[in-house]
Amino acid sequence: MKKIKNHVDELFKDTPNSEEKETIKQEIYQNLEEKVYDLMAQGKEEEDAINKAIVEFGNIDEIKSELGVYNIDKDVRRIEKAKIDLNFSIWGSILIIALMIFVNMYYSPSTIWFVYPTFAILWWPLIMFYRWRKLK
Repeated sequence: MKKIKNHVDELFKDTPNSEEKETIKQEIYQNLEEKVYDLMAQGKEEEDAINKAIVEFGNIDEIKSELGVYNIDKDVRRIEKAKIDLNFSIWGSILIIALMIFVNMYYSPSTIWFVYPTFAILWWPLIMFYRWRKLK
């Protein structure tokens, strides 16, 4: 029955450790073990009974969501998205400021006015930075 134990451990490898997780793992292990004994009583060999019990058990996505695995993945995705937004805002601001410098130097080199819109443009990456830090 080591194969069943390994299978159950593999199913729960990405879930956070808790007493609830261990209880559920034990219940699943016992259910699979009972299923194997029932199949063996019906005339199946042990290896076939184990494989059939594992296949018939299915997946445990609903159980994992109750244990909080998907909430962690969702938070990680939100942090990664915030990081991408921050990078986009930095590069976007650099390009816009470069455009303002070009326009300023090309059309009115005697008056330096690009500094004023630069302050307004720099708020964008600053806000994205604080959003990223808050999520992190």
